[in-house]
Amino acid sequence: MLIAICCLSAAATRADAQGSFVPCDNGLRCVVAPCPSTSALDLASGKVIKGVSVDIDGLPQQDKALDLAEKLYAGNLVVAGIIENRPHTFNGKQYSLPTLVATGIERVSRESERGHCSAR
Repeated sequence: MLIAICCLSAAATRADAQGSFVPCDNGLRCVVAPCPSTSALDLASGKVIKGVSVDIDGLPQQDKALDLAEKLYAGNLVVAGIIENRPHTFNGKQYSLPTLVATGIERVSRESERGHCSAR
């Protein structure tokens, strides 16, 4: 019973933390990983999260069929989801990097929301 309450509480916290983001290429290029070439604009706060990767595994199948790579690169979509710090390993070193865990596609982004994108 205690485990169920714990897990429900964590799920509720995760749902409360969900927001709307405009992820896109920010124009940065590097020679070694991790490479912060993607940013995400948090529409609620106006803050740009740099170096974020986008996890689309949890999206519904109909959203995955939208040629997402091109649209996410250019910042053309508003994505519902949460930002989590996840471990990633590059060249034997472990890093904790921000990941936008996408749960849905909300709408097409506005030009003003793509201002942080290099591929506009």
